[in-house]
Amino acid sequence: MNKFRANATTAGTFTSKNITSFKNPTPKQNLKTKTASNKALNYKNAGVDILKGDEFVDWIGKRSNKRSPHQDKIVEAVGGFASLFRLPKGIKNPCIVSCTDGVGTKVKLAVELKSYDGIGQDLVAMCVNDLMCTGGSPLFFLDYLAMGKLDLNQAKKILASIKQACDDSNLALIGGETAEMPGVYAGNDFDCAGFSVGVVDEAKRWGAHNVKAGDVLIALPSSGFHSNGYSLVRKIFANEKPSFKKTLLTPTFLYVEFLEALKAKLNIKAAAHITGSGIENIPRVIPAHMYCHLTPWDFPAIFKKAQDKAGLDQESMLTTFNCGIGMVLVVSAKDKERTLKAAQSYFKNKPVLMSPFELGSVKLKKNKKDKDFIFSRP
Repeated sequence: MNKFRANATTAGTFTSKNITSFKNPTPKQNLKTKTASNKALNYKNAGVDILKGDEFVDWIGKRSNKRSPHQDKIVEAVGGFASLFRLPKGIKNPCIVSCTDGVGTKVKLAVELKSYDGIGQDLVAMCVNDLMCTGGSPLFFLDYLAMGKLDLNQAKKILASIKQACDDSNLALIGGETAEMPGVYAGNDFDCAGFSVGVVDEAKRWGAHNVKAGDVLIALPSSGFHSNGYSLVRKIFANEKPSFKKTLLTPTFLYVEFLEALKAKLNIKAAAHITGSGIENIPRVIPAHMYCHLTPWDFPAIFKKAQDKAGLDQESMLTTFNCGIGMVLVVSAKDKERTLKAAQSYFKNKPVLMSPFELGSVKLKKNKKDKDFIFSRP
């Protein structure tokens, strides 16, 4: 992260070695409002700890001194109102790719278990995995963290997780906002949002415009529920032991490393990040006059357990959860075997729930009203 961070606890003040702190200006006149007990009101009485906020900003600044991805492209990231970043050279028709997302109610489970070490990866992954679906490459990331009362231990764990995930995704963490909002969030409740930015050559972008009938769908495995469906997940597993619930906090898998390596070798036509609404994400990268002919698969154990406890039918499962599939690639039939071989080799020792497999193929609809996907009979 850069050495500045917009911080609501400091009312927009930035702290660094070369910037004066305006935390305690001396008023020209005594305009303090008195309470009935003659005690002065101030920001800290109202629930916002300026000094603690500055301490957090300083901690971030020290961590940001370590070399980050794209360090040579960061022009300004200290003390200003925004960061400046050089676009990479050598791209014929560069298009900026922008994504934003959050972690949803998975944050409630993190608060319940007081476990924050993976939630930052969830945040980065939800954004950068979307970015990768364009065929683009990651450049930088910004985050927003809001809580009722700034808990330094909690905030540091979340930001450390964000920074590590950015490093793992070739993203420079160049800015962010920390907001202490008493009266909005209770106890240790918090929320976070992320913003990832990348670049792609317009002529090389992935998407539905590349897809043809006969193309093949390759399923890449997920690490768990990722960051979707947790309003239901928390209800389904509400009475489980904390040790089991901690497994539900397994971070969302980062697909950047694999996809960056794969696109250098093979022609990937399109990709769908399987998030909220499950397999209904796949038609987003398929032309409207085509449909996906899918092969049924066995759900990983954790999804079977959720299905049994909730009494959900197959369609509800497939359109609510990822059911073991975190990303779907669309490739030509001639590239199917090479793609599968590369995926199976890469994910062999990764923390995922199953092995990559051929999910199905793309076919022409006979009628415009036909469904966007159908399943083969088992």
